[in-house]
Amino acid sequence: MKVWYDACTGKHMRYGAAIAKRLRNSGYEVILTTREHPETLALARALGENPIVVGKYRPDSLFSRLEESANRIIEFCKLFKDHLPDVAVAHQSVELCRTAFGLGIPIILTADTPHATAVNKLTLPFASVLVVSEALPKRFPSKYNPDRVVWFKGVDEVAWIRGLNFGKKVSGLKKPLIVVREFETKAAYAIGKPDVTAEIARKLEAFGEVLFLRRYAKSESEFVDSAQLVSHADIVISAGGTISREAALQGVPSIVISELGRTYVNTYLARKGFPIFMTRVDKVLDFVAKYLGQKFDVATKLAKFENPVDVIEKAITDICS
Repeated sequence: MKVWYDACTGKHMRYGAAIAKRLRNSGYEVILTTREHPETLALARALGENPIVVGKYRPDSLFSRLEESANRIIEFCKLFKDHLPDVAVAHQSVELCRTAFGLGIPIILTADTPHATAVNKLTLPFASVLVVSEALPKRFPSKYNPDRVVWFKGVDEVAWIRGLNFGKKVSGLKKPLIVVREFETKAAYAIGKPDVTAEIARKLEAFGEVLFLRRYAKSESEFVDSAQLVSHADIVISAGGTISREAALQGVPSIVISELGRTYVNTYLARKGFPIFMTRVDKVLDFVAKYLGQKFDVATKLAKFENPVDVIEKAITDICS
C-alpha cells in the first residue's frame, strides 16, 4: 500500500517523519512531499528524510497564496497521474486535500487549531477520517462534517516528543538559556496582529542568555531544531504555538503571551499538570523570575497520553483492509 503525506510547515514535517517511519516499519510505501521553505527542507534533512519538493511558500499577498496553492495542486496531479496513492495523510494541507478529493483518494487529517477558520474550511470537509485531540471541543468537527472523527488522549506533539533523546548539547549557548519564539505574523489567522516577541527578548537579557528564534529564516543555514533546542532551555516564551507544547512535554517551563495562544490544546496541557503558563505581556518578567531554572518531571504524565501515530496507523489499516 502507498501512503502520501504532504508537509507544509516544520510541524507538519516532524509529524510526517514520525508517521513515515512507523509506516515504513509496517511495510507501507510512503511518499513524503513538501514545499520550498527553509524550515521544512532543513528539518527534513535533519530527520533523515528526502521529500519531493512541490511548490514554495509565498505569503506575500492573498494573490500569491492562491496562485501557489493552485500551482501545487496541478503539480500533484502530474506527480500521481500514473500511480495514485492508496491513502493521503496530512495536518491540514489544503493542496493535498483538494488533489486527493479530486482523484478519489481517501484522506486522513489531523487538526488542532479551531481558530484557523480558513484552513479548516478548505480541508476538514474532505476528510474520510479526522484524528483529533480530546482537548478540542466536541462541536468543532461537526461544523465541517468530516466522514468520521477519532479522538485521542494527548496532543499532536506527543508523536515526536515521546521517546526522543536529545542528549547532544547545542554548542555556543550559555546558561540560563531563555528561548523566545517569534510570532507567526504571516499566518492567515495572525495577519494584522501585533508582535511583541522581539521587545520581550530584549527585556529578558537581564535574566540570562536569550536566543530569539526567528520564524521566517531566509536560508536553511539559519535553521534551528526547536524541539532539540528547548530540551536544553531553562524557559521558553512564545505566542503559544508548537514550540510551547514541545517545551512543556519535556518538562521545560513554557510561557504563552498571546491571546491566540490560549488554545484548547495549551489549556488542556496546563490542566494535565504540564508546565505551560498563559499570561499577559506585562506579566512575563514575573513568570520568568518565578519559573526560570525549574525543570518539571512530566514523564509519568506523558506516558499516559496516546501516540496519535498509533491512531493514524490504525485508520490507514482500516481504510486499506
